[in-house]
Amino acid sequence: MTSSPHCSIVPPYLLSALAASDEPRAAGSARETLRVDELLRRGRVTAEVRPDPTVDARAGAVPDLAPGTAAGPVRSVHDAGGGTDLPGTGVRAEGDGPSGDEQVDQAYDGLGATWAMWQEEYARTSLDGKGLPLLATVHYGQDYDNAFWDGRQMVFGDGDGVVFLPFTRSLDVIAHELAHGVTQYTSGLNYQGQSGALNESVSDVFGVLVVQHHLGQSADEADWLVGADLLAPGVQGVALRSMKAPGTAYDDPRLGTDPQPAHMRDYVATTADNGGVHINSGIPNKAFHDLAVALGGNAWEVAGQVWYDTVVGDIRADCDFATFAGLTLAAASARYGEDSPVVAAVRSAWTGVGVLPGDEDGGAAADGAQADPPVADEEPGDADPTTVRVRRTGGVAGTVRERTVDLTELPVDDAHHWRSLLAAGRLRRIAEAARTPDPVRDGFCWTVACDAPPLAVDLPESGLTPEVRGLLDRTVRRD
Repeated sequence: MTSSPHCSIVPPYLLSALAASDEPRAAGSARETLRVDELLRRGRVTAEVRPDPTVDARAGAVPDLAPGTAAGPVRSVHDAGGGTDLPGTGVRAEGDGPSGDEQVDQAYDGLGATWAMWQEEYARTSLDGKGLPLLATVHYGQDYDNAFWDGRQMVFGDGDGVVFLPFTRSLDVIAHELAHGVTQYTSGLNYQGQSGALNESVSDVFGVLVVQHHLGQSADEADWLVGADLLAPGVQGVALRSMKAPGTAYDDPRLGTDPQPAHMRDYVATTADNGGVHINSGIPNKAFHDLAVALGGNAWEVAGQVWYDTVVGDIRADCDFATFAGLTLAAASARYGEDSPVVAAVRSAWTGVGVLPGDEDGGAAADGAQADPPVADEEPGDADPTTVRVRRTGGVAGTVRERTVDLTELPVDDAHHWRSLLAAGRLRRIAEAARTPDPVRDGFCWTVACDAPPLAVDLPESGLTPEVRGLLDRTVRRD
């Protein structure tokens, strides 16, 4: 199991907009939520957020529960009583009847519906595949405007009642956060940049699939919204996010306008929100939606199976969009055959959002760069790159590392990433974007060259994304 970051459903940029609004109660709740979330991210919530003195002293004890089995989950719902001690006082255990507290019972039912889809469709017994008990806490904090997975359990706020309603109302939110637990026990996608956006997108995907599975909806019948039940009356919007049409979920004076892009040409380069994990997740979200609709029927059956096979397969924690796209193609080929229409549909979905190169736009850069017209000597299809020469120079000591490698010798995800970089002038554009007016003295520089397509570029290391730098480093270090 990998470590898990604090993963919350409402992104910080949305809470910041609400905190600056002229709605007193909502603004105050948003500011307090931001404060608590920051403490949670730093792992200091128990030290800096005062617990409610009325909460039972036993509230901090984590129940010792036997694991669930394929026959059913083990659920335990707790009440924080408006405080921040976790897990809170136990109020409903597995097999108990309704408690009479709507949020307790919504959480209990949501945990069960989530468990059911993972078990029934993918034969996965709970989040870890080994029957992990499902633990949840409701009534967390005072008008707390969020829900989160903390690596051990689900936590739900009551919302401010003005913009956000109680977070247990939304099954896709419950399922989204629990899917972070699946990621934690499988791919462990780093919560930063493109891998972080994939982390969020995977949770959105399986969040909506749980809803569709629970309601028996086909891909065409589903609304593809995340958090549709959270927004209070009067909010100008339909949800937190739309997988069908990223960037259209809300346009409200208090919340601002939904910033999600639906295509790589609109990729948002930012240091906020862990490098835009909640923003740029719109791109892989759109790809999954388009795939599911193109295939038709129930989205969890084929499209969901491809995504599941990918996240539990041979995937690195620093995976970027292009690499993930390649892995979904490999997963589709392995399960349905290389010539299957499923593989063609997967490729078309990623091409449609600009992650894989396509005829229409010449291939959009998976590093977030604006798509340019293809370079004449690097047109896709002119030559399939097979060999690449990688050289790293610079530093005070003048160290040189270099290697020539046959791409067929690399792991499939790295080989696909290289082919994506070498296609349609992408690496040349990355090199141009990495150059700075004031280069770092004695800074390291990478040189990448290949014969087909003909290419030789220099890439200042200080200007590269972590994903590209990691690929270069792994390639030159291979034995």
